[in-house]
Amino acid sequence: MSTYDVAIIGSGPGGYVAAIRCAQLGMKTAIIEKYDTLGGTCLNVGCIPSKALLDSSHHYHDAISHFEEHGIEIAGDIKANLKKMIDRKQSVVDTNTSGIKYLMDKNKITVYHGLGSFKDATHITIKKSDGKSESIEAKNTIIATGSKPSTLPFIKLDKKRVITSTEALSLKEVPKHLIVIGGGVIGLELGQVYRRLGAEVSVIEYMDRIIPTMDASLSKELQKVLKKQGIKFYTKHKVTAVKAGAKEVTITADDKKGNPVEFKGDYCLVSVGRRPYTEGLNLDKAGVKVNDRGQIDVNDHLQTNVSNIYAIGDVIKGAMLAHKAEEEGVFVAEVLAGQKPHIDYNLIPGVVYTWPEVAAVGKTEEQLKEAGVDYKSGQFAMRALGRSRASGDIDGFVKILADAKTDEVLGVHMCGARVADLISEAVVAMEFRASAEDIARISHAHPTYAEAVKEAALDATDKRALHS
Repeated sequence: MSTYDVAIIGSGPGGYVAAIRCAQLGMKTAIIEKYDTLGGTCLNVGCIPSKALLDSSHHYHDAISHFEEHGIEIAGDIKANLKKMIDRKQSVVDTNTSGIKYLMDKNKITVYHGLGSFKDATHITIKKSDGKSESIEAKNTIIATGSKPSTLPFIKLDKKRVITSTEALSLKEVPKHLIVIGGGVIGLELGQVYRRLGAEVSVIEYMDRIIPTMDASLSKELQKVLKKQGIKFYTKHKVTAVKAGAKEVTITADDKKGNPVEFKGDYCLVSVGRRPYTEGLNLDKAGVKVNDRGQIDVNDHLQTNVSNIYAIGDVIKGAMLAHKAEEEGVFVAEVLAGQKPHIDYNLIPGVVYTWPEVAAVGKTEEQLKEAGVDYKSGQFAMRALGRSRASGDIDGFVKILADAKTDEVLGVHMCGARVADLISEAVVAMEFRASAEDIARISHAHPTYAEAVKEAALDATDKRALHS
């Protein structure tokens, strides 16, 4: 039986990054992956493939909607080839997953393919696809098995007409009418993909706004822009039934006033969040406890109630984000090495990869009001930037929230072109507890989208934005 200093169950961003950091710190490391390819949900059926389709559909949308104004004339009809887009998406996925395999080899990490389950706290059985099994011994184990799409109790996912994000990434046709249940990140991103390709898209959201966990101003701005793009929104609607036929899906919901309404489409994307995935781990044999939400309970060191077993990523509490899992993977590796790492969960950024993009870090206005914090706000519209005018990306804004007395930045909220990248400036500033004036005094290259950050900081400092 092979023995390891640490074994990681799950090879998503949290798992494979944890494995690399453990190996860098001199530990004999193994990683166990249920599927044939490494990378978990993110690389195979999540972050990476969805961004590939978002980019392909964005190019197509620009070609049919914006090329002419840029002086680009294309003779003949412009057609979207969904099969080629899906093939390209898969090529991107394959390249990324093979890259993870390379990193495992480079760092001398042993890879096991099969379902890993606990025999006890220090022994793991790996059941392979051919039915054979083998066992390994691990001094420490990191559980990084991620999450699966959630559904509602009365919805039957047939994965043909009533689908999850996984099936939405590999459709054989562009839907005529895609009904999305859930106005969160995944539903909006995939909804925009198929809207660009010609589908009618309707989003049904139980809450009173889309992306409800983000700042309300971002919800309002994004919904306004997506409505201009042709997506229809039905907020404060409670879905009560989903019935799939051979070629049609019927969704029944109660509207804002409690009256029943009906929606019909050829596909229904159920996008109501994700749930921790721990099936098959045999946690009880290791003595690991889960809470009533199916999450594995951990302490401040991400240690379970069993001292040599840790858990990271989507199986524990907190935002279900790949980069959060990566930080936790590095954190546990360094804890095991006797170091004293730190994660500030308030400074984990969140991003929606629609176009315009949405990104945020820190506290929302709603959170600051609820906590009774005396704050000030500065905001700057993207349309006032020369760079935005040059590219035609004029939607959105940057908003900076700062402490009214100390001027320390408490939250940054953005909607616009490339804000998924711009948010990192805010994260760095907040990690160093910068004030709005600190950001305002930093030179930002002209012309760039990043100038909106400086201008919002100027506005937050003492209402002296230069270009508005």
